[in-house]
Amino acid sequence: MKVVFISPNYPLEMPHFTRGLAEVGAQVYGLGHDPLEALAPEVRKYLSGYIRVPNVLDEESAVRHALPQLERLAPDRIECLWEVGVELAARLRQELGVLGQRPDDARAFRDKDIMKQRLEAAGLRVPRHAKVRTANEVRAAAERIGYPLIVKPIDGAGTRDTHRVDDAVALEAVLRKVAHVPELSVEEFIEGEEFTYDTVCIGGKVAFDSVAQYHPRPLLSRTQEWLSPAQIVLRDPHIPQLKDAVKFGRDVLQAMGMGTGFTHMEWYRKGSGEIVFGEIAARAPGGRLVDQMNYANDFNVYREWARSVCWGAFEAVPARKYHVTCVFKRAVGQGRIQRVQGLQEVAAKLGGSLVALDLLPIGSQRRDWRQTLLSDGCLIARHEDYATVRQMQELLVSDVQLVAG
Repeated sequence: MKVVFISPNYPLEMPHFTRGLAEVGAQVYGLGHDPLEALAPEVRKYLSGYIRVPNVLDEESAVRHALPQLERLAPDRIECLWEVGVELAARLRQELGVLGQRPDDARAFRDKDIMKQRLEAAGLRVPRHAKVRTANEVRAAAERIGYPLIVKPIDGAGTRDTHRVDDAVALEAVLRKVAHVPELSVEEFIEGEEFTYDTVCIGGKVAFDSVAQYHPRPLLSRTQEWLSPAQIVLRDPHIPQLKDAVKFGRDVLQAMGMGTGFTHMEWYRKGSGEIVFGEIAARAPGGRLVDQMNYANDFNVYREWARSVCWGAFEAVPARKYHVTCVFKRAVGQGRIQRVQGLQEVAAKLGGSLVALDLLPIGSQRRDWRQTLLSDGCLIARHEDYATVRQMQELLVSDVQLVAG
């Protein structure tokens, strides 16, 4: 089994997926624009070969440079779990006749307007929306949809260049901020709690699924520096309170024509109980959610995703044992991390429930919180009881502080 894995070194989780492919018996061939020697040693050791292209983000150039080498290689699978490379993977599959998602479906998972059109056609509730290119088109869409609304890139990932707009005056300020974005989605703002529905699918059937809740909504976290963004992977999505959400998520997968691979969907629960679609991507989630799934289930979903795409099997049995919280910390002050306050006391209180500690070392330059959810590091804790894990989350938010200066 020869698997070409696009961008095996980045983002953060990709080395784990690279290892997972090798561990299930695949010959892994990386494809990327970094020099081979720039890849992390823990990536290089799992690669059987490496194809370098000038720029993974330039689809035409990447296809032109990669195709001759791929034709000689004759891969069985071409996979990518980085949002910006999903369409490149689909294009290469089509060119080579390799099984897997094709360009039209890949585009639907990237283009927020197309995806919502597919779901509307299936009778699923989506925010009112419009695809726009010019400032005047944004203004017209805002008038039609009404305030408050969301303006975001049509094919963006995460919350970068995503803005809530409450009135026409605020819209003019946002238009200046997003002037560099060629295509935008203008959408109805949904008031409610925000969740994910994440899956590994095999042949259109869900082999594993997981639900997480954001605390608070990511859009708020990206606008308030003082917040410690947090999220909880719920122990078991198959409980009565989530039955409608799981059905909704699976209906979305069917409407989107999902085949085999990871998906990451975001959705809202309004105060009335109504579920409203947010968006979906044909890739694994970032922001340590995959690690949280592993801690929740005492298994290795990096490896099981690999087994799914290579051999059409998901062998691990989810334990569904723990609720798992991940809290991202942002340093107070500017410059380099000087000290961490409260960590020893909190660690003593949580004991073995604190399962991961990944903060920037003392002396490290503080990261730009606007550019990365990971901020200056994170702490992960788990417990069988939901109320207890919520208390742990609050403790990690309030009592652990990084200080920069």
